Amino acid sequence: MEGRPLRLPPKIKVLEAAGSIADGRVRVLEDRGSKVVAVVESSMGDRSYNVVIEITGPKSIVASSDDNGTRFRGYIGYPIISLLMIKGLIPRDQEVEEALKGIPWRVLNERYKSYERVLEEIIVRVKATRGERLVSKVRDYMENVMNILSKYEVYSRGGSSS
Repeated sequence: MEGRPLRLPPKIKVLEAAGSIADGRVRVLEDRGSKVVAVVESSMGDRSYNVVIEITGPKSIVASSDDNGTRFRGYIGYPIISLLMIKGLIPRDQEVEEALKGIPWRVLNERYKSYERVLEEIIVRVKATRGERLVSKVRDYMENVMNILSKYEVYSRGGSSS
């Protein structure tokens, strides 16, 4: 297989991916079936990530993205996850996506410097605006997507080349 294997991301990246879809920040440039090219805009709108996924087998994907998580930390970054959701390889939940709309992810990440603390803040926001039932649904969705992601072999192509 080409490239290095990418690790599973921190769980919160599933929610960040769902939020990016709800915010309309994922723009598919090209979809050739097994190969998809997209640009994902950051939550602050000041950065764009070039993303390519290529389905190479039933549970095998070669991906590239120039987000920090993928490039520097070696995990499946949220721009890749969002594209997997749009492509239908990972399930989507419109109610969960709507609950995560408009969240300033980078501001929260910089403020708390801990994904656990950011997740706590997201849960507080969802509970305040959508209620306890949706908090459970968001948590269940995040766990389900992580379980599905764990069944894929995702390899980095490196860089953002297509």
